[in-house]
Amino acid sequence: MHFLLIYDVGADFTRRRADFRTAHLALAWKAADAGELLLGGALEEPAEQAFLLFQGPTKEGAVRFAESDPYVRHGLVERWTVRQWNTVVGEAAASPLRPPA
Repeated sequence: MHFLLIYDVGADFTRRRADFRTAHLALAWKAADAGELLLGGALEEPAEQAFLLFQGPTKEGAVRFAESDPYVRHGLVERWTVRQWNTVVGEAAASPLRPPA
């Protein structure tokens, strides 16, 4: 299954993230190397949100990531949520659905 970790970041996110970016990226690459995190990044300016795509049997990997993330712990992320994403198209879709031939 796929899960989107959605961050709503504060207005000062771009300015403040430099102090925590190395620790955040280390955590993200650890999750990626473990096969949990597939993609992650913030939207272009204005950077109001960031999205991290996780895979696993439950949302717990994404929740654990958010609870450990320096961006969350230091208040750069104002709100976060994890939503199951029912992927159906593409090579990496969790539940591929093709139309009948």
